Amino acid sequence: MKKLVVVLLVFALVVTTFYAFASAFIRSDDGGPRSDRPGSRSSSPAAEPDEASAPSPELRDFYGQALDWESCESDVECATLEVPLDYAEPTGETIEIALLKVPARGDSQGALVVNPGGPGAPGTDYAAAANRVFREPLLRAFDIVGFDPRGTGESAPVDCLTDDQLDTYLSSDPSPDDAAEEQEFASLIRGFGRGCAELSGDAVNHVSTIEAARDMDVLRAALGEETLTYLGASYGTKLGATYAELFPDRVGRLVLDGAVDVSLDNRQLGLEQAAGFETALRAYIQNCVDTTDSCFLGESVDAGLATISGLLADVEASPLPTGDDRELQIGNAFYGIVTPLYNRDYWFLLSAALRSALDGSGTALMELADLYASRGPEGYTDNSSEAIFAINCLDDPSSVPFRKVAAELPAYEEASPTFGSIFAWSLTSCRASKARTTEAPIEIRGEGAAPILVVGTTRDPATPMKWAEALAEQLDSGVLLRRDGDGHTAYNSGNECIDTAIESYLLDGDVPKDQTDC
Repeated sequence: MKKLVVVLLVFALVVTTFYAFASAFIRSDDGGPRSDRPGSRSSSPAAEPDEASAPSPELRDFYGQALDWESCESDVECATLEVPLDYAEPTGETIEIALLKVPARGDSQGALVVNPGGPGAPGTDYAAAANRVFREPLLRAFDIVGFDPRGTGESAPVDCLTDDQLDTYLSSDPSPDDAAEEQEFASLIRGFGRGCAELSGDAVNHVSTIEAARDMDVLRAALGEETLTYLGASYGTKLGATYAELFPDRVGRLVLDGAVDVSLDNRQLGLEQAAGFETALRAYIQNCVDTTDSCFLGESVDAGLATISGLLADVEASPLPTGDDRELQIGNAFYGIVTPLYNRDYWFLLSAALRSALDGSGTALMELADLYASRGPEGYTDNSSEAIFAINCLDDPSSVPFRKVAAELPAYEEASPTFGSIFAWSLTSCRASKARTTEAPIEIRGEGAAPILVVGTTRDPATPMKWAEALAEQLDSGVLLRRDGDGHTAYNSGNECIDTAIESYLLDGDVPKDQTDC
């Protein structure tokens, strides 16, 4: 079996997985996320662009552009935003940022800009699924505006691998076991970095979070908003916090849900995320033990962990059939298991997939792995698996040499006996990245910004609660809101206390007491 590192660069999955599950497994009559909004809506009147807020004369034309919204699907509108490829050279090459707007169901009080995280997830898809992602109070009051951050979706997307190469990348063993496997592993990692440079050209040097945050301010101005109203999830919280540092006087009401600790390096982020996934897996198994007469995984959490580890070992030794020309390999099995851990509502899918795999069929786990990677029957539907590499490695190109991973294994395996070695090997992922940003590093404090709502969940697998606590402390105006629960991100997850607090803040500016527990 070929060996290759997983695409697991800190923020891995995104909130869009939730509506992908809904679309694939709990499908509405029309089966699609873009055209299932009831009734018809007319777009709110276009506001005047805020040209005067441009930070430099060279950017005034960008800030003053009018968005040409056109109907692109039932009840949604699309447009493009022109921005500089390199903000250091604003009169040079430009790119277009894809936008999608879901008009407010009632009288609009302005735009709510949203981002699902990743990095790499298309924000236009997130906005298109607004009726699944957001509750009625926000849908009625705001035009929901999503954008594909530069390098993703339809916004000058980066390209690094062919579909066949990406299949190999995602299916192969994420933690090599001997010298020969490590050599193959390193070769394929270098191929990924080389592919990004060859297929994407100079664009791969301009997909940083800082540049995406600059694009958000151009978007704010083009929408005619004096300040930005924003809801970002997962990596979207890093994007929002970066915006607050760059444009504190333009911060309106920002919700950062499933927050990232922007002060941590890749090693510490990976270590704490490994622990988060182990916690989530244990919670899933504990629920099986507590709610069934005889949990199929075993009679205790430790027994269940042993069953899953045994399954992964078996798949590594002998991939499972899936009913077509693909086999469930160890990389696919890993993604298939971690994907449903992002949302407690989909634990039943994990149980069904694990039962099937234990019976010798890899079909269900492969379907979950494909949802993670945005892979359809005919290939990949977006470039999120490549964009996450390009963006994260541009933001922080640091990496661990292949020969030094062994020294990292004890700490990672202590944090996560099940997944620790995979996370440890992911520390090498940027080893071959050739991209370099023109943006200088910044320390994120957001001094002078209006109150920013930072939200965390106690058993969030991807962004541990301690990250939200840290980001709220780091932001000069951060206010912490805690959700006690399972799954990734807090809003619209069945906690009325959380939902009411977030909606009251966005709609009326009511800032909850710092460190509110829900």
